[in-house]
Amino acid sequence: MAVSYQICAMDFPVNGRFANREQEKERIKMAILDSFSLEGKIALVTGASYGIGFAIASAYAEAGATIVFNDIKQELVDKGMAAYAEKGIKAHGYVCDVTNEEQVNELVKKVEEEVGVIDILVNNAGIIKRIPMCDMTAAEFRQVIDVDLNAPFIVSKAVIPSMIKKGHGKIINICSMMSELGRETVSAYAAAKGGLKMLTKNIASEYGEFNIQCNGIGPGYIATPQTAPLREIQPDGSRHPFDQFIIAKTPAARWGEATDLQGPAVFLASDASNFVNGHVVYVDGGILAYIGKQPQ
Repeated sequence: MAVSYQICAMDFPVNGRFANREQEKERIKMAILDSFSLEGKIALVTGASYGIGFAIASAYAEAGATIVFNDIKQELVDKGMAAYAEKGIKAHGYVCDVTNEEQVNELVKKVEEEVGVIDILVNNAGIIKRIPMCDMTAAEFRQVIDVDLNAPFIVSKAVIPSMIKKGHGKIINICSMMSELGRETVSAYAAAKGGLKMLTKNIASEYGEFNIQCNGIGPGYIATPQTAPLREIQPDGSRHPFDQFIIAKTPAARWGEATDLQGPAVFLASDASNFVNGHVVYVDGGILAYIGKQPQ
């Protein structure tokens, strides 16, 4: 019986390697990298005039997304627009109070008309009040809950219907280590961020079947202008007591930078995370995994 053989280019070495095999490896590599691309996507990042939200939105722009952000005052939106322009990013800024359901619905409608359907939502806007629990009024407690928990609920439910129609969507909630831990003077913040962790899980549970992924990012202690006074060297040359505390509790032995959040944020907004749903990624230098240094 005659036997026929098929010969392909893969069987012939080129420069000591197999040409087709190398091409396939390159194709796979590019496919993996492409899965992290946000090209053609529209991302709404709340409260992204500065700080963590600005860093995340900037990373999304670098990955190819069109950036939409809001803030509560026009002067803050203007400040954000100037900051994005300085980085060469064309952003779309809107004034909106994310705790006001009517304003949020109007914002989403306007964005869909002027920019397009939102593919990625980052619930970043938040506040903190450092007040001992027994000194805190119920009104102050409610204000923190309103911004840090009710607002993500309001904005998420405003964008989900169009995500369902489009067939996909990404929601990233900016949680906190206080989603897991308690600490003096932050009862409202810890309650809100703990609730946000569970809202994240519930959105994933309720809308996962529509190809919507909802995950969270839990930042550790991040070096920002707001925390700068806590990192100033003292007159005697020593670290600030709180700075010493953070360094001792962090296996990485440093404060985080806003840029440390960019990679995880892009991952959770991209197709690379399509089977990741209902989780919080803690970007904390290892604090939550660590019991602290042993006394000398």
